Amino acid sequence: MPGISSPIVACVPNFSEGREARVVEAILASMHVDGVHLLDLTMDADLNRSVVTIAGEPAAVLESAIRGAGKAAELIDLTRQQGEHPRIGAADVIPFVPVSGIKLEQCVLMARQAGQEIWNRFGVPSYFYEAAATRPDRQNLEDLRRDQFEGLRDAVRKESTRRPDVGGPGLHPSAGASAIGARNFLVTYNIHFNSTDIGAARAIAREIRAASVDNKSVKALALLAHGWAQISLNIPDYQSTPITRVYASVVRLAKKHRIEIVGGEIVGLIPEGACERESEWMRHLSGFVPSAKILEQRLERPLEWPKALGN
Repeated sequence: MPGISSPIVACVPNFSEGREARVVEAILASMHVDGVHLLDLTMDADLNRSVVTIAGEPAAVLESAIRGAGKAAELIDLTRQQGEHPRIGAADVIPFVPVSGIKLEQCVLMARQAGQEIWNRFGVPSYFYEAAATRPDRQNLEDLRRDQFEGLRDAVRKESTRRPDVGGPGLHPSAGASAIGARNFLVTYNIHFNSTDIGAARAIAREIRAASVDNKSVKALALLAHGWAQISLNIPDYQSTPITRVYASVVRLAKKHRIEIVGGEIVGLIPEGACERESEWMRHLSGFVPSAKILEQRLERPLEWPKALGN
């Protein structure tokens, strides 16, 4: 990794492919840029989605993310893609995250530059969200994705207010559009239930979103994974809203809806400061290896980049 005095930025692109390993490997190979380190890859076949975490020098991370978006547009056709997770683009979400020596405002500039370059090079338009949003109604990612690719593709033809921030006015015919943002590090935490009742999971997700002042910033989405109900939680401020508090709310609501929690998982990485070592939620995590899942430890031991296919 760069020296301690060097600025480090992370990027967590989400690609709308979680079943074809060769496609994901080709996207990763295209992202191999000097000064960028691969920290994590999570592929989910049911969601048909892959989450990648990279970090390094800002200019290099920017170029890596742009190249990954271009390769995704080449290899992923949303007119044929289906999965449980909402999506509007092949490179669906591209958030830039300050790690050290860099401010959120600088990540906003990176997001804006990424959107312009992805359009210039690959003809894929972009929407800006979170801190990079240019309009208040586009700050929340769920608002941008509410109609998914198919609905948004039709809406931009009829409603000027739905058109992309960069590029367009229509979406790319097969790669859609990317939501590009700047945000602080968030924790993505999935909780699994012993039930196939997606209706109960949706009710829990709704109640978590609306619960209390403390939980209003928590995003919750109900999904079916491996045939079982789960909720996927995005916790953007784990210091103000500890994961233990969110987990306790889910436990209470699960009892109300007569289903039980049977496990959980961290998607991507988690900062050391968010870990609550003796907590019930951490004891229930599956496949959690600290050296592989804790940001600070993975920064010290990044993954190997896959080689380009044919090499």
